[in-house]
Parts: sequence; structure tokens; C-alpha cells
Amino acid sequence: MTLRALSISGAFEFTPRQFGDERGTFMEWFKSDALADAIGHRLELAQANCSVSSRGVLRGIHFSDVPPGQAKYVTCVRGSVLDVVVDTRVGSPTFGSYEFIRLDDVDRRAVYLSEGLGHGFIALEDDATVMYLCSTGYAPDREHGIHPLDPALAIEWPEGLEPILSAKDSAAPSLAQAQAQGLLPTFAATESYLAVLNAR
Repeated sequence: MTLRALSISGAFEFTPRQFGDERGTFMEWFKSDALADAIGHRLELAQANCSVSSRGVLRGIHFSDVPPGQAKYVTCVRGSVLDVVVDTRVGSPTFGSYEFIRLDDVDRRAVYLSEGLGHGFIALEDDATVMYLCSTGYAPDREHGIHPLDPALAIEWPEGLEPILSAKDSAAPSLAQAQAQGLLPTFAATESYLAVLNAR
């Protein structure tokens, strides 16, 4: 498994080594030790989610209050998606920036997002199946969203693919509105919480 740190601190891309023969393919898509070496602590697994999306479905941008936030380890086991990490941490050097990672059933990469980061993806084909491990369980009172088509974020979603949003994501505030409403995590609070996790 190879590791690549993304331009946004707290986000990493993992590419597994695949072993194939006439029977099929085997790989290690998650390795606790490799992730802990990268982030400084073990990922506590509280929930595992599976999302199946039609072509053009855009999910996100989702984030959670910190503490405790919600770290995610995400992969696509069928089809392909364009995954996006958004820095929603007020005070971060890269606040408001984003980075794409293509996740598919060919390279079988995974992406890790630390607490405090926003996450979303758009399905590039029908039945795109995304699996993700979460550090905390679903808590609707602590979870928020930013409109994925916010002009200020200026996320360059693929051309020729009309985004299909849920009613909840369509009604999400812009990044500026979320900040004005006090919904966004701060970089300082996130770093303090990570320091606690790293000291365990």
C-alpha cells in the first residue's frame, strides 16, 4: 500500500497493491497500522456506511462539529466516483480549498479525511458503490452541509454531468453562510482534538 498526503492537511490517499490471477484479485484496502503511522493515532471504528448512486448523483459537502467530528476512510468498490475533500476549518491555511481524488474499482484507491474536513462525491456511472469507515456514528444534531455548487467554493465538477442533489443538500448554506451561522469547525479546535487523540 502506498500513501500520498493531499494538499489539505489531514487528508491522505491510499493505493493498495493488487494481486491478481485467473481466479480474480486480492488486496488489503485498509491497514490500521499504515493509517496510524500517517495520522498519529488509530482510527476508532464506530460505523461503516455503504452508498449506491446513479450517474450524476452528487452527495455532500458534509462535515461534523469538532469535537468529536467524524473521520472517514472512503473507497469505491463498484464503478467510479470523483471524491472531493473540502477544508471547512476556519483559520486553516487552506480554508475553503478543495482537492479531487478519483475512486474506482480499477485502482481501488481509498481516501482518509480527518475530523473537521468536508466530504462529498459525484457518481461518474450508475450503481457507483462507495464504502466508508467512520470514527463516530451518525448524529444528526452534529452534522452539517455546505452547498456543493457554492460559487465561492468553485468546485469544478465534471462537465457534461448534470448534478443530482438531495433536497437536504440543495438547501444547504454556502460556505460563507455556514461560517456566519457558526456551523464550521475551527482549525484550532480540530488541532486540539487531534492532539488528544494522538496522546492516547
